[in-house]
Amino acid sequence: MQAIINASRDPGFPAAVDLVISDREDAPALEKARRDNIEAHFIPGIGREWEDKALKLIEHNEIDLLCLAGFMRVLSPVFLKQAPPVMNIHPSLLPAFPGLNAQKQALDYGVKVSGCTIHFVDSGVDSGPIILQEEVRVAQDDSAADLAERILEVEHRLYPRAIELWAKGKLEVKGRKVEIKEEAENDG
Repeated sequence: MQAIINASRDPGFPAAVDLVISDREDAPALEKARRDNIEAHFIPGIGREWEDKALKLIEHNEIDLLCLAGFMRVLSPVFLKQAPPVMNIHPSLLPAFPGLNAQKQALDYGVKVSGCTIHFVDSGVDSGPIILQEEVRVAQDDSAADLAERILEVEHRLYPRAIELWAKGKLEVKGRKVEIKEEAENDG
């Protein structure tokens, strides 16, 4: 989240962070948002009750895009139908190693390359259309924490880039694929 907030401070960045919502009262994201004068809310509860409260805040603040960061719930199809588009980040090259502990899953499997994925959210677990991916080499002596640290560096760069592409109208979902529209050539 902090990488997104930092990117949004750049005058040329086409999006702003206007609202942070958490389902954990002690989430560091809430304090970070408040320090940056961003409206921040803890919403207790689970299921439809939680989703209804979140949707009211999202609608009230006229939010156009939801970006998940450290949010560990599966959103219902009802929520996803009513909400603006939702992006998420995952520390693997999806569809490999969805869900929790992706770095440990990758190491246990013995992959030579892992990475991160930015994707649109659907009602599955890390199964939505892929926007951007970038690989990270796995070292022979990597621990899950070592790999997570290197992937996090890429995540901090890639997530703001995906948001920028969306805000500039350069992403088009066609079935399971996300097409990135090229920059228009300047003839002038």
